[in-house]
Amino acid sequence: MSTDYQSMKKMKKQILGIIPLTASAFLSAACGTGQQETGAQRPFNIVHIMTDDHSYQTLSAYGHALGKLAPTPNLDKLAAQGMLFRQAFVENSLSTPSRACLMTGLYSHQNGQRQLGAGIDTTRTFFSELLQQQGYQTAVVGKWHMQCEPKGFDYYQILWDQGEYYNPEFRSKDTDGKYVKREGYATRLTTDYAIDFLEHRDSGKPFCLLVHHKAPHRNWMPEEKYLHLYEDVEFPYPATLFDDYETRCSPAHTQEMRIDENMTLVYDLKLTGLKDIPPYNHEWYKEGILASIDRMNEEQRRSWEEAYADRYEDFLKKKPEGKDLVKWKYQAYIRDYVRCIKSIDDEVGRLMAYLEEHDLMNNTVIVYTSDQGFYMGEHGWFDKRFMYEESFRTPLIIRYPGKKQGVENNDLVQNIDYAPTYLDIAGIEKPDYMSGCSLVPLLDGKTPADWRQYLYYHYYDYPAIHMVRRHDGVRDKRYKLIHFYGDKDSQQDFVDCNELYDLKADPNELNNLYGNPAYTKVQQRLQQQLDTFRISLGVDEY
Repeated sequence: MSTDYQSMKKMKKQILGIIPLTASAFLSAACGTGQQETGAQRPFNIVHIMTDDHSYQTLSAYGHALGKLAPTPNLDKLAAQGMLFRQAFVENSLSTPSRACLMTGLYSHQNGQRQLGAGIDTTRTFFSELLQQQGYQTAVVGKWHMQCEPKGFDYYQILWDQGEYYNPEFRSKDTDGKYVKREGYATRLTTDYAIDFLEHRDSGKPFCLLVHHKAPHRNWMPEEKYLHLYEDVEFPYPATLFDDYETRCSPAHTQEMRIDENMTLVYDLKLTGLKDIPPYNHEWYKEGILASIDRMNEEQRRSWEEAYADRYEDFLKKKPEGKDLVKWKYQAYIRDYVRCIKSIDDEVGRLMAYLEEHDLMNNTVIVYTSDQGFYMGEHGWFDKRFMYEESFRTPLIIRYPGKKQGVENNDLVQNIDYAPTYLDIAGIEKPDYMSGCSLVPLLDGKTPADWRQYLYYHYYDYPAIHMVRRHDGVRDKRYKLIHFYGDKDSQQDFVDCNELYDLKADPNELNNLYGNPAYTKVQQRLQQQLDTFRISLGVDEY
């Protein structure tokens, strides 16, 4: 079942002979034709709203059971006025790499940001620079999370690192390089700064505003007014909550993102009274939650402690163990998570209301998405990173005045597509080096005949928190092939394993079909496509 690396070298030569495409030509063939011609209504303003770790399962327009119990009316309104994408994905399910894909229109190995921390190739052009050169006013507010200065922005108010939920620090062009603590809740403050930019912009010029919320990133700290929201709601358990990973490769077994073993009662679920009970008293986690609480003002802290005292008492009363403990943790986790989503929905509504009040809705494209998906207990997990659907797939809504409204799209789109899309909206030709495709041709409701049929994914961040192994893969509309790999020179760290899924027959990705004779042709086709991506894109590790 493993891929032989010497055979791969021979296969490269064969494929290069079969597919005489340069990387540029290969990528062009995957994009739909029809970049718009400049018309009377140009240029449109652009508002890109991106959350951190927002699962499509908890945006109610997608119809998931969680979304039905914790609705998002403002996001649903946005979907009703635009296009809801059901097959939107990321290239690398991790925060900083995802942001680098957004800004450059390039895959992770092309822009340098393969992992968290350092890596971004600052010689790469950000789409904001190109917009700025064409007369756009540009701004980014909220989470930046790249170790470089925001390039191509006239205005910014960015959070320190991940940002804190309560009373966070922001840095702007006016703070002399320092992060200054602001009083309030991060989701609301981020919208405040978005509106501040809109209030003080030059109304004679078009603008591009990136609104990047910290929420609902771990450890899911709700806004004060929502600390008791959904307290009496019992959320449905995912069918795969107690997945045993029977047919999967070793990385599914060795990850460290289980609700059972890796979600802490102290840091994640706020039971600070349990700080002396192993294994929930890990110093980093204990210090993290206590530091977050200590930064609150007196009123915030009082509300917080009252709310979580009830959860603490419930835990002591029930003393759950085994599967009951997993279920108890799941309910606590989901409640805090969707409480954070409620604040996001409020703030999206507030920003839309501002645009309506100032007659900007008719000439402003509004995009809502997340930097990646997230596990809501599927496979017993929280977090992201894997190429399995809940992590790989992300919510995406685009409201474009004059285009289709209240419709859904099922074409394969990816976060490398945002930069080309925003250039297209502005009437700027996409540079040849950009790998992504403009989504504008899809917004009329007609898929171009030459639209991409496959997506390429690559995750690099190992060893690291959650210990998800490196892997790449390819997906079409029905099938997915994943290749997990490790250090070829280390017996201890060696991984070379493949997984194949029929997403129509097995949407939960429980049955690995790799090596199944009935799927030989599918396996060969996807492997050839995966090799084509690797060669055409110049991928240097797999």
